[in-house]
Amino acid sequence: MVIVRVPATSANVGVGFDCLGIALDLTATFLMTPSERLEVEGCEQRFRGEDNLVWQSYLDACARLGTQARPLHITILSPIPLSGGLGSSSACVIAGIGAAMALSSEGFDRERALELAVAMEGHPDNVAPALLGGLVSSFVDGGTTTSTRMDVAGNLRFVAVAPPYEVRTAEARRVLPTGVSRDIAVWQMGRCVAVVRALELGDAELLGAACHDRLHEPYRAKLIPDYDALREAALEAGACAYMISGSGSTMLAVADGDQTAARVADALRKARPGYWLQVLPANTLGTTVEVH
Repeated sequence: MVIVRVPATSANVGVGFDCLGIALDLTATFLMTPSERLEVEGCEQRFRGEDNLVWQSYLDACARLGTQARPLHITILSPIPLSGGLGSSSACVIAGIGAAMALSSEGFDRERALELAVAMEGHPDNVAPALLGGLVSSFVDGGTTTSTRMDVAGNLRFVAVAPPYEVRTAEARRVLPTGVSRDIAVWQMGRCVAVVRALELGDAELLGAACHDRLHEPYRAKLIPDYDALREAALEAGACAYMISGSGSTMLAVADGDQTAARVADALRKARPGYWLQVLPANTLGTTVEVH
């Protein structure tokens, strides 16, 4: 049996559009065993066929690695919501890659797994922090991905709230402007550097001052009917920053310490009772792969 554990992730981290991502301590576990035929359990019925993303990623990785694919019994134990924004699809991609590598002669290699994942996903913003843990900045030059990993300070908590509706990535891309002014570019670059430093240091004041995006959030927020109300509730309760996670619909409030995080979580629950909500520290391990 191959056991792959993959953390949830949040791309963009506010001002780090398409380059920053953070791993969160909410872990999906995938159990995969060679079988006589494909079997998938632990997910909705619509995901249990040949088009299952774990299975398709496994087949793709086997082809790229030059190894023989075998049918698998796949059990998915994932607490990551499917409404979008916390890397549920990236976790499935990495699980398939992890199984293919673990069952090959070369075994699991994190750098090679990142290369395969970026080739499949087309971008590193979720898969890089999922594999590496922590806060990750990535860029792609030609076919080469460079990812720089940093630790996130232990005092920071990320309050994730997911409405019961999806924001489709294609729609979230469509609403973005095709160009930006020099003023916005300068605004964004300075704040992106500051946000990275604030997350490393656990400097909530700096994070609150810097985490104000002008590239994508003003446009994507219009696709999330709850954005304004939840943002106001989080900030009034003491959150130092509030951001769209990936392209939504999940959102993150950042809080300094457990007590503040609890107040923020309570305010969000009162604002929208019944919405999925978790208080999470950053994940430091990234993906782990075991073979039994």
